[in-house]
Parts: sequence; C-alpha cells; structure tokens
Amino acid sequence: MVQGGAADEHTLRWNREAFNQVRLRPHILTDVSHIDTRVSLFGCDLPHPILLAPTAFHGMIHPRGELETVEGASAAKALLVVSSASNTRIQPIADRASGPLWFQMYVQSDRGFVTDVVREVEAAGSKALVVTVDAPVVGVRYRQMRVRFRLDKGLKLPYMYDVNRGRDSLLRGGNSRMTWDDLEWLRSITQLPILLKGVMHPDDAEKAVAAGVSGLVVSNHGGRSLDTAPSTLSALPGVVDRVQGRIPILMDGGIRRGTDILKALAFGARAVLIGRPYLHGLAVGGASGIARVTAILRDELEQAMALTGCTRLDTLDRGVLWEETAVRP
Repeated sequence: MVQGGAADEHTLRWNREAFNQVRLRPHILTDVSHIDTRVSLFGCDLPHPILLAPTAFHGMIHPRGELETVEGASAAKALLVVSSASNTRIQPIADRASGPLWFQMYVQSDRGFVTDVVREVEAAGSKALVVTVDAPVVGVRYRQMRVRFRLDKGLKLPYMYDVNRGRDSLLRGGNSRMTWDDLEWLRSITQLPILLKGVMHPDDAEKAVAAGVSGLVVSNHGGRSLDTAPSTLSALPGVVDRVQGRIPILMDGGIRRGTDILKALAFGARAVLIGRPYLHGLAVGGASGIARVTAILRDELEQAMALTGCTRLDTLDRGVLWEETAVRP
C-alpha cells in the first residue's frame, strides 16, 4: 500500500530519479551562523517548509492511526494535511494537534455530503482545503492487486461517500469526477483557502488562477495515478513560470533528502509535502518515528542551505543550481 505506484511504476521511479539529475552550486565564505527555515502559508506561520502530505489508511499502519500521526506532526512542528481517506474523524485529530491542520478533499458525487464535510472541517479549525484533482479514476495499481490489498475490517472511512454506501470507488473505480464547475460551487460554500493538488500542466495552472484558487500543489499522486506522467520536479518549473508568483505553489513526490527540498524550493516551490517517508516513520516508531524522519530532513535542509550560502528561504532561487537545465524525466 505504501510503496506501490501505478502500472509499471515508471512515474514512481522518475519522481526519485529527477532529483538526482540536479546539481547544486556551493558558495563559500558566507556567514551561515544562522539558518532561517520559516515560511508563512495562508496565515500559518511554520518553522520549516516540510508538510505531511495527505495519505490514506493510517489505521493499517499503526493501531492508533491518525491520532498517532498528529502527535508525531506536533512533535515535529510540521503541518499535517488530513486525508479524506482518514480512518479517524478530524475533530479528535484536531484535539491532539499543537499546530495548524489542513484537510484534503475529494469533491464527491453528493453535494450535501460534501457540504457537511466542509462544515465539519471548518468547525475543527482547519486552515485550508487541499482538493485532489488528479484522480477522477484510480490508477491501475498492479502491486496492490497482486497482494489482494483490502482495507482491514473494522476500519472506517467517514469522509468517503461512495465507499460507505457499498460502492468501493476508492479502491476500484474513481474518487471524484470533479469539474471546474464543481470547483466554483465549492468556493461558494466556504471561505477557507482552496489549494488544488495534482496540477502538472501550466495551462491547468493558469485556469486554476483564473478560477480563484489560493494555491497549487504540483503532484502526480506519488506516481500512483497516471503512469509515465513526468516527475513532479520536472513539471514544477513550467508551472512556476506560468503562475509568476500570483499564488503559492507547493510540490510533492520523491523527496527523500534535505537537498531534494532545497532543489524544489530553488525551482520555485514555497514548501514541500512528504508522504512515504513519514509513513515509514509511523510504522517503525509511531509519533516519535514521524518526528525523527522530519527532523532528519530539516537538519539536512539546513546543512544544504549553509553549504550553498543560503541563510533564508526567501533568498532561494535557481541561482543555487549548478546549471539551469531541463529536468528529466
């Protein structure tokens, strides 16, 4: 469930390989006695730009599920994006959070249900909605099929409308047949900032800005949606160049080192989201495992910033890259 991707898993592999192709430019004799990794996003002042991405079924990874995850996020001072495929409702998660939460949504077929979810999320104090838009159908996940993956009995999915009504769209069919009209409707029922997650094409980014969204997440669903789609790092510069700073852009996919975070920020991301790394931490060490994974990445980011002569995130740009070339795949 954690490791697999779609089809032959080319995109899953490319997400990781793309970072290895980018070289960093070291700078010397800069005063790097103080490294500042603070970032502000939609009214949330964060000590570092490492967010915990929305991921499903934490109850299958740890007995306490998302309650353990949020405790790890709090210890790591990392913003957690709670998934629509959470096994736990958001209020108990929020009750254990010491920092801000966002909520990831699939805008599903029943608007009354979606409205109820939005109201629940607002009441729990979520600071933003992250709307996944790259999964109108689920990618073909042969690895999951081979092991006959099924959700553990007894685990609930309170925010998945079709699954709760016997239509197992989350695992077999589609999550959300959302359109631009649905996005306009969603904006009409909430004042929360809305980020679109799953934007890869500059033209879609332009449409999203015109539609009034607050931010974008460049993402290919962790390589779990359309196989042979490009890596997120290779898609990021085109989206950044089209948006031209009008709204913040985040990214996920393949981040395993602090240098990866530095490269993503250099290409124009305001922050990054990690998924599989913190799930490994959750599986091995629960909340402390998540905190440890995040601390390693934060330490590595600060080291990379020092070695490239960057002391603040707002000074990072493509000048930190050895040469600005197209990132492939």
